[in-house]
Amino acid sequence: MSQLSTSKSPDTFVILFAILILIAGLTWVIPGGVFDTHIVNGRSEVIPGTFHELDNEPQGFGAVLMAPIRGFVDAALIIGFVLLVGGVFGILQRTGAITAGISTLARAHDRSRIVRALIIPLFMTIFSLAGAVFGMSEEIIPFIIIFIPLALKIGYDSMVGVAIPFLGAGVGFAGAFLNPFTVGIAQGIAEVPLFSGLGYRFLLWIASTAIAILFVMRYASRIKKDPTLSLTYEDDIKKREKYIDEGESAEAALTTQHNRALLVFAAGILVLVWGVLARQWYIEEIAGLFLITGIAVGIVGKLKVNEITSSFASGAKDLVMTALIIGLARGILIIAKDGQIIDTMLNALASQITQWHPIVSSQFMFITQTLINFFVPSGSGQAALTMPVMAPLSDLVGVSRQTAVLAYQMGDGFGNMIIPTSAVTMGVLTLADIPWERWAKWLLPLELIFLILGLLFLIPPFFMGW
Repeated sequence: MSQLSTSKSPDTFVILFAILILIAGLTWVIPGGVFDTHIVNGRSEVIPGTFHELDNEPQGFGAVLMAPIRGFVDAALIIGFVLLVGGVFGILQRTGAITAGISTLARAHDRSRIVRALIIPLFMTIFSLAGAVFGMSEEIIPFIIIFIPLALKIGYDSMVGVAIPFLGAGVGFAGAFLNPFTVGIAQGIAEVPLFSGLGYRFLLWIASTAIAILFVMRYASRIKKDPTLSLTYEDDIKKREKYIDEGESAEAALTTQHNRALLVFAAGILVLVWGVLARQWYIEEIAGLFLITGIAVGIVGKLKVNEITSSFASGAKDLVMTALIIGLARGILIIAKDGQIIDTMLNALASQITQWHPIVSSQFMFITQTLINFFVPSGSGQAALTMPVMAPLSDLVGVSRQTAVLAYQMGDGFGNMIIPTSAVTMGVLTLADIPWERWAKWLLPLELIFLILGLLFLIPPFFMGW
């Protein structure tokens, strides 16, 4: 049996705490330093050429112990959103609509060759579009609760259940052609016309999405033929008992009541898309939308008031571990920030770029952005930190600012799907009950392919004068 025993896998908390200690150790070795900043359009951006060293701010034992609670406070919005979403899905689960909907889709999968062929590429493309157009990120968390049971029901595993929504949105985010939170902000800082270069970015989106779909479909095909090849085989046996066996009853058939609950939830998702695109909604507004959607689902699902509140509490309780992991992951970033080593590393990496041919320089920008992304996994945050440095630097080395934005976009996006400092990544994996190191082992070949893809996509712009 190829799957690693759960008992031999380090706990996610252990992995994150080890990284926390490692970063704290680096603050004793790497000199402190900082760029001066100023406020532009409400964002704090660094001023190029203002880097200066500071006295070291080593993070000791006390800082390490306080980092988790500080991370919990710093990530309070995301954590609150996760708990609230868990509660809403608890209500939806109580109506029986999820189980019935999954069972209906699974039966269609079993009966139709077309559905079997399209279920992975179709849903991954939809999520990829969401990532490319409006930067779907935290919003992906609710769909993990739906797609893991679906994947198990149709003969796949938890890895496929996570990959369909999470990798789908992730590659869309990385290859985005309209994402206002990455491309829009970075182009604004680099003084490049907003959403210019869309055609070339669209090619990147097609290529990265197609590669991700083929990677997942190849793995899913192997698991379908031999389930013991799954990296989550033993864990999925228990999940099937929870998600599937309990639902094998008359309740598995969609009723009018179930349809109403699902329609209300779907309407909530459509309003979410509109709110993000047209009104620039963020976590607070989305959380409020989910709350009212959950209440409406409970009402049309004919649940009593006590059933709505108890199922909400139960659903939120299921995501407590996810919330704790998010807090600890954010604590790592706080240690790096307090130790004042992020700007030092950015300055050191940027200084190396001037030594190479423009093509190699643009590729080194991509590598630099990928490394910085470990410490600043926020797309908009990384743009505000790095683009004020990379944009004028690109002028000096013969790289177009458009290309510098592309290097940032890919460096920020591709790594987000695997780095343990990403609150969304760790939240998704904890919710899916997949240890990070198992996910990293599975995803690493795809990440290497994306690395090569990124390096290759930075070659034509030099010859195109893009």
